[in-house]
Amino acid sequence: MKRLAAALCLMLATASARAETLDVKVGVLREPHSRETLSILDIPAADDTLAGALMGAVDNNTTGKFTHQTFEAIDQKLDDGADVAAAIDALVDKGALLIIADLSPDRLLAASERAKTKGALIFNVSAPDDRLREEDCRANVVHVTPTRAMLADGLAQYLVWKQWRKWLLIKGSHANDELLAQAYRRAAKKFGAKIVEERLYEDTGGGRRSDSGSVQTQRQMPVLTQNAPAYDALVAVDESEVFAGYLPYRTWDPRPVAGSAGLYPTNWDPAHEQWGAQQLQNRFMMTYRRLMNARDNAAWLAMRMIGEAATRTNSNAPDRLRAFMLGKDFSIAAFKGVRLTLRPWNQQLRQPILLSDGRITVSVSPQEGFLHQVSELDTLGLDQPETKCRLK
Repeated sequence: MKRLAAALCLMLATASARAETLDVKVGVLREPHSRETLSILDIPAADDTLAGALMGAVDNNTTGKFTHQTFEAIDQKLDDGADVAAAIDALVDKGALLIIADLSPDRLLAASERAKTKGALIFNVSAPDDRLREEDCRANVVHVTPTRAMLADGLAQYLVWKQWRKWLLIKGSHANDELLAQAYRRAAKKFGAKIVEERLYEDTGGGRRSDSGSVQTQRQMPVLTQNAPAYDALVAVDESEVFAGYLPYRTWDPRPVAGSAGLYPTNWDPAHEQWGAQQLQNRFMMTYRRLMNARDNAAWLAMRMIGEAATRTNSNAPDRLRAFMLGKDFSIAAFKGVRLTLRPWNQQLRQPILLSDGRITVSVSPQEGFLHQVSELDTLGLDQPETKCRLK
């Protein structure tokens, strides 16, 4: 009889625990990325971004076993021409009111508008446009990936620290290249560097790799860079991956190349291993049989932010999670040497910028000596007094 009573109590306790389990469903809304890359090593994987979110869910579930919470990543692909609103609806119908978005800027804004009607919260893990945090900022979008201004400032601080203050800037002919060039112009002015000349590389079409043999590029790049005023570093601006990868070791003058090739700023790099990052890299490699890229890491970090907020609030409600993330008690570890927090004025995640050459992490910004009255991380990107954001 006693055994029966004990078994009954155990069953009731188990049932109660199951009834109190909090399910946190997170959508992963992603569009395909161009496979036209300069290097075959940079061709995006089929599970690009998704893999990072899945690993983040696994990490959250490790803690969730003790807090009676479960985390699930729900994949939703968005092909060219597909309806963003319909994709948001599909995720919400599956119970995902938290959405990790790997979308272009215009699609991100469209997703935000639809998500607003559903009470959903979006985490931007790929769009670097400063306008999304400024004049086009939205209250239901949290920005995990850094802005172009943050990336440019991170590189500029290092170049200035090295006393490489004179830059030759060569930019591509696409619209995004001009946006990135604006970020570098601003960074030069902000930190006391000088762009001695700007040059344009016109994209005439054709295949990224097939049309450019080593002999051809070996002849083109010196011509592109010859007869320049005296400069310390060449800053390449090439978001569309048309020419920058050909510049290192091929310039007319023997100068370091930085920006979109050579020494580049990023939120994450497969070569990063400081502050325990190697264990994250190893786990990702073992699970997905490839290296973790910047979008993967941003998606992983977004999922970990959700996990931290859900654990601390014991809630999966988007408004409660957002309120906690914007509060003073929120911070998240990211294998970057410091805990990260959100800028409350535009919901951008503060974070160090890694400077990598593709083999090792050369440096990490903010650099020594660049001070700020609130956080040294706020020396990267537009600061609160400069913001145009009015969250709505």
